[in-house]
Amino acid sequence: MKKYIFLLLALPFHRGLSQSLSVSTCNTVAELNNPGYSKAVDLQEAMEQLVSRGIPGCVMAVYSHEGWWTSSAGLAKIEDQTVMQPCHLQYLQSISKTYLAAAVLKLVEQGKVYLEDPITHYLPKRISSQITQVEKISVRMIMNHTSGIPEYNQVPAYVSYLLQHPDHFFQPEDYLHYIRNKPLDFIPGSKYSYRNTNYLILSLIADQVTGDHAQFIRETIFKPLGLTQTFYRGSDGYLTYSNLVNTYWDRFSDGYIENVSSLQRTNVASLAGDDGIVTTPVEAVKFLKGLIEGKIISAATLGLMKQWVSDKKGNPTYGLGLDHATFVGYTGYGHSGGGLGAGCQLYYFPDKDVYIFVAINLGTVTESPLHKVSSKTIDSIYSILLK
Repeated sequence: MKKYIFLLLALPFHRGLSQSLSVSTCNTVAELNNPGYSKAVDLQEAMEQLVSRGIPGCVMAVYSHEGWWTSSAGLAKIEDQTVMQPCHLQYLQSISKTYLAAAVLKLVEQGKVYLEDPITHYLPKRISSQITQVEKISVRMIMNHTSGIPEYNQVPAYVSYLLQHPDHFFQPEDYLHYIRNKPLDFIPGSKYSYRNTNYLILSLIADQVTGDHAQFIRETIFKPLGLTQTFYRGSDGYLTYSNLVNTYWDRFSDGYIENVSSLQRTNVASLAGDDGIVTTPVEAVKFLKGLIEGKIISAATLGLMKQWVSDKKGNPTYGLGLDHATFVGYTGYGHSGGGLGAGCQLYYFPDKDVYIFVAINLGTVTESPLHKVSSKTIDSIYSILLK
């Protein structure tokens, strides 16, 4: 481990940005780490290789027929050498969409939301009036990214404001101002194109139906699954937890990383529906496992989540908050997430009956030579896990 810490310390930092936050060590649950797991040595070596190539820290949780295995490599905070542990909280970023989708599908089961309804049935005029051709967009189209609504976080005015005002907290409806009355990108329902805006709007729909979509998620997902280390908007002490990792960003895509923990925290705290959940690796897997095993929604409703739309090449790509992906020839159901200071993947592989969550505390939404040199190692993790 020491040789990898040395390499991290050797990484140059830009002097202009330092936003470190305190982070502490934590108590890893020993019984969730099978020391005899057959792939433990190879997976550990792969994580340490990621760190040796410049990734600050990496953490993983696996559930298979051999039980639980969790481990980590590198640092939760470079500046004071806090070692990354499996009990550290990780930013889920867009994996949060799957949680919201599951909650909305609970509302579908309760007869409070209908997938084919236009979203105007659930949104007040002040919101729906900002969306072009809103009467043609259904709840299903929002959930499977076929709505055609533009992406708010690709609007230069939003990106500029975010970076120039790193301490500014946005309200959910603020994001809609950046796409107000803009033309749709395509005819609703005609094709798939991933948009964070869709799940922002879905959270506003859920707010109208439940009064507080975050509280509804806590009551219908977190509590039934016993997720005591999973937090979302409105949770006590939200994002001030002592075991929440520091996060880093290659701002200029030149291999120099900076601590952007303050910006990351403020940004994530502002997001609703499309982002916002932090959790431990084990609890991320417990969520997906509970979803697949019918502990949140019924098997029939899970089937709705797996009604895939296709990408430009005609391949199945996305359902209702659930991603359809292929890794080393094996199909996985789950989601990935990326932000200014973090990246992660959460998938279930039905052919192998295995779950995995893997996360790093380095931003993945901009290009970096660090990503390029580590991409083969990420591929090797799936090869080790699935072959």
